[in-house]
Amino acid sequence: MCLFVEVNLINEPLVIFVCATTGQGDPPDNMKNFWSFIFRKHLPLTSLCQMDFAVLGLGDSSYAKFNFVAKKLYRRLRQLGGAALLPVCLGDDQHELGPDAAIDPWLHDLWEKVLGLHPVPVGLGVIPPGVPLPSKFALQFLQEAPETCSGVQHGVRTEPQSPPSERQPFLARMVTNRRVTGPSHFQDVRLIEFDITGSGINFAAGDVVLILPQNAASHVQQFCQALGLDPNQCFTLRPREPDVSCPERLPQPCSVRHLVSQYLDIASVPRRSFFELLACLSPHELERDKLLELSSAAGQEELSEYCSRPRRTALEVLCDFPHTAAAIPPDYLLDLIPQIRPRAFSIASSLLAHPSRLQILVAVVQYQTRLKEPRRGLCSSWLASLDPEQGPVQVPLWARSGGLTFPQTPDTPVIMVGPGTGVAPFRAAVQERVAQGRTGERARSRVGPGPASRRLAGESRSQSTLCLPRELSVLRLPPARPGLLLGSRVEGAGGEGLPASRHSLLSRSGAEGVRAAPAPGARAAGVGATGPPGRLLLPGRQCQVHAGRCVRGPDVHLPGRRRALRP
Repeated sequence: MCLFVEVNLINEPLVIFVCATTGQGDPPDNMKNFWSFIFRKHLPLTSLCQMDFAVLGLGDSSYAKFNFVAKKLYRRLRQLGGAALLPVCLGDDQHELGPDAAIDPWLHDLWEKVLGLHPVPVGLGVIPPGVPLPSKFALQFLQEAPETCSGVQHGVRTEPQSPPSERQPFLARMVTNRRVTGPSHFQDVRLIEFDITGSGINFAAGDVVLILPQNAASHVQQFCQALGLDPNQCFTLRPREPDVSCPERLPQPCSVRHLVSQYLDIASVPRRSFFELLACLSPHELERDKLLELSSAAGQEELSEYCSRPRRTALEVLCDFPHTAAAIPPDYLLDLIPQIRPRAFSIASSLLAHPSRLQILVAVVQYQTRLKEPRRGLCSSWLASLDPEQGPVQVPLWARSGGLTFPQTPDTPVIMVGPGTGVAPFRAAVQERVAQGRTGERARSRVGPGPASRRLAGESRSQSTLCLPRELSVLRLPPARPGLLLGSRVEGAGGEGLPASRHSLLSRSGAEGVRAAPAPGARAAGVGATGPPGRLLLPGRQCQVHAGRCVRGPDVHLPGRRRALRP
């Protein structure tokens, strides 16, 4: 888009701009080059005097700067001499009918304006409603399954020459998949570890890993039955237009099972365009009438009640319209159902502490709606179902920079607050600081695989060992409020060196369930209700409280056989 703008915009007679607003009135990342170009001060005020334009904005009225980008772009285009066909359209996600409430009538008026200025060429006509456009791809089924038609993901290498990416993810071996919440806890949270030896993946605290999930085998079978497809049949994919290329994630030839399980997002909640195309393909009169109603502007409230609010999946919709599903031409599968998008997870480990390993915290998504079947997250449910103890498990993944950046200097104090699995980057940062604090430059220069490097990075042979640095801070918070452990110096071993001046802070806080915070260079630790002055009590169920040796002292009291913390 940016190349088009900078080279051809001044020469274009008609341009329709569709733009979103992110954050507090900011343009999206893929619009920033165009944004800086269109607001150059040296552009003549007659630059776009030959251009007709229209602007469609996508925004959310719950933000103060609602559709700010669309409004500002509209004013700037007029300032440069452009002729507006219509006032700017402001789509609103907060409207009861969604952004379509504003877009539908705007589009109707736009087509009238455009066809008035640029009539359809002689011999061609406007495609009438109810007639589908040709499919983007043609599926040519093979009579016999070739040997190359397999379920191996195309473009995935176990030892890539360059850092993995979406085009070429790395097949990482899953090492462990362990539930960290109790069996009776309502939330299933998993600590999953991957072996990334030889991957070329490099990451720091705050970065994310992207994973390509797969549909459940039972859902794949149900989808194939509904559409009358043979999952073992193979096909080749051919684009119908010369400027369209085949998806790189699909091998050539490809099996139907691979297409449905690893490419089509049949667990996604379908949008209005799904019902529009489905209505065009339906041979059943009653089902077609219902699909047309759900895809109309007047039927958006009913569509929301039927599909959006209960989070009904594309597979469930197809099962509700069996005659239509059985008549869908395979060529339209890639037009009808979007591809599975990668899911991002914050990395919960440090390469210094765990060389050649990558850990993530995954909260398995499952919730109930009015539908009988519980709603389940595609990626989290798929990851939770994998058991490396039953056999080798490989997961396609790659890493990229995240939106969270930690200070590079270990001595910089950091306060970290986050809910649930949102503490994953904090865990990585704490591990990294512990490793840097104990090993200095040696840890940075040696992070290869093996027990020796793990000891250099601050890990002992026991994975449950938790070592805290000599800097531990304490922050007083209002009574009966969750708190943070942040600031003060621990001068001796265990809790015996805690300064007397800090005892009163702990005793007077009165905060039930005070949580240990990632102090500079420390890992997370848990602290429960405080006791009398001079005593620090640790809860009996705090799984994160471990140490390499037991410390006894008047200032540290541990329930049961818990081991005390050591600096």
